[in-house]
Amino acid sequence: MVTPGLVVGLVLPLILWADKNAGIGFRFASYISNNVVLQKEPAGAVIWGFGTPGATVTVTLCQGQETIMKKVTSVKAHSNTWMVVLDPMKPGGPFEVMAQQTLEKINFTMRVHDVLFGDVWLCSGQSNMQMTVLQILNATRELSNTAAYQSVRIFSVSPIQAEQELEDLVAVDLQWSKPTKENLGHGNFKYMSAVCWLFGRHLYDTLQYPIGLISSSWGGTPIEAWSSGRSLKACGVPKQGSVSSDTVTGPRKHSVLWNAMIHPLCNMTLKGVVWYQGESNINYNTDLYNCTFPALIEDWRQTFHHGSQGQTEQFFPFGFVQLSSYLSKIRSDGFPQIRWHQTADFGYVPNLKMPKTFMAVAMDLCDRDSPFGSIHPRDKQTVAYRLHLGARALAYGEKNLTFQGPLPEKIELLGHKGLLNITYYQEIQVQKRDNKIFEISCCSDHQCKWLPASMNAFSTQTLTLTTNSCHGTVVALRYAWTTWPCEYKQCPLYHPSSALPAPPFIAFITD
Repeated sequence: MVTPGLVVGLVLPLILWADKNAGIGFRFASYISNNVVLQKEPAGAVIWGFGTPGATVTVTLCQGQETIMKKVTSVKAHSNTWMVVLDPMKPGGPFEVMAQQTLEKINFTMRVHDVLFGDVWLCSGQSNMQMTVLQILNATRELSNTAAYQSVRIFSVSPIQAEQELEDLVAVDLQWSKPTKENLGHGNFKYMSAVCWLFGRHLYDTLQYPIGLISSSWGGTPIEAWSSGRSLKACGVPKQGSVSSDTVTGPRKHSVLWNAMIHPLCNMTLKGVVWYQGESNINYNTDLYNCTFPALIEDWRQTFHHGSQGQTEQFFPFGFVQLSSYLSKIRSDGFPQIRWHQTADFGYVPNLKMPKTFMAVAMDLCDRDSPFGSIHPRDKQTVAYRLHLGARALAYGEKNLTFQGPLPEKIELLGHKGLLNITYYQEIQVQKRDNKIFEISCCSDHQCKWLPASMNAFSTQTLTLTTNSCHGTVVALRYAWTTWPCEYKQCPLYHPSSALPAPPFIAFITD
């Protein structure tokens, strides 16, 4: 026979245990923490997390003792998730976000402190995006330059693969933090992306309000790993094949990084994305990149727009870095092909297949002596500067801002004179004459070969080439169509005031 006192002794711990356990699954999504930057107006920031099915969740935004707003929702039974969309907020802070779960009169409360509202940018790609501030030129000076940028907050996703789309991040390398010498220079290819940080710093200098930067990158990875199954299928990418390319050193399996490192972020309200990838596709599905890259952009846009309840713009700004240069012993067209395919074969962005995109040309930022190999140039400052110009024009609508180098408008063949005239949209500055960087496709007897066309004369917007080397018919022209087109900041053509290089192009010539 059990004494009444013993029963009470057994029941009380059970009640306390059940009480405690009811709140164990109640949490914010992994990327909502102290120091977070949430997307400002005109969008509403999404706050979400996990809880006990059927429970009520009240989310409160406070500033000091003042309650700014309250949102009430319930935990969905099938997914154990809850979500609210905050009213659009002006940039600034700090605020506190409090979430309270109520189930049968039992309450659990969580708080996130030092919350700012501003613009949130996601940075992704392979090792050139993954390189940290520790690895770039003037690293010591850059690492010490953080005091003025405490409203530029950084977050880094852990490198993880998954076979299925995950709802939340499995792990985080760096939770939302204010920038410090230690977390910006944590190690080689570890923690915060230098391109991402420098891009955000430029934006902060221009906008003067908080910027949130999320780094989610993995070196040596092809675009297929970052793409959903839907977008790969749309481009007819062959099912998983053997990859023999020496440039693919990271995960190569289709969609594994999309599943684990991008999809878990899709409920977040974003301002835009910055991307630096392509080196791992120079010998792998190269011919499909003109489809896989625009398809990735379109798919990410749809997924983030839908995941954020329509708060992330359907055509959010998407910036990318065109491939730099590489000292390769193997003669290959892979680099120039990917550069061209990065623009969906238009040679420039934005274009019909890639609306609201912007590009930083980087082929003149080569680095022979990079200790990380020439494929990893250390001048990420110029990359970020050129990227932020594109963002200012495309994402922030700044008028009369030059954000790309000179593009050809008209090409005329003066066959009887042995000359080719190129008229550019913008003014050009011919920094040096180069007799090899322009090439013409010369055809005779049903055979064509590329021959150099030397620079003859130029004015503010036109350039004349000599075609005497061709004793047949000139059918095409291309510019900077090599893996290493020129030495550091020494390409022949730039925009005169902005020092932006003319991008590579290939064009067919009709009579």
